[in-house]
Amino acid sequence: MTFVVTESCIKCKYTDCVEVCPVDCFHEGPNFLVIDPDECIDCTLCEPECPVEAIYSEDEIPAGQEQFLEINADLSRQWPVITEMKPAPEDADDWREVKDKLEHLER
Repeated sequence: MTFVVTESCIKCKYTDCVEVCPVDCFHEGPNFLVIDPDECIDCTLCEPECPVEAIYSEDEIPAGQEQFLEINADLSRQWPVITEMKPAPEDADDWREVKDKLEHLER
């Protein structure tokens, strides 16, 4: 099983989750993070660290967010690994409560 980063992360990209990952399975894009499903060891450490509750076990992905399993798998093959916490984008707090952000995902 793997964990999946979902829509809430788009344009927020808080990296608290990266700090606790023991296997460096996070990859960073322009305004989103993804988890490499082949590297994730299902340790559960990242899930409670996410301040926008964007990380779910693949068995608990919220309805309507299922496409993020494939998005994480695809983009983790394209984007570089991120291993250290970075500052969030300056406008991250403005995007915290915004819904339906998929159209803003920068690949």
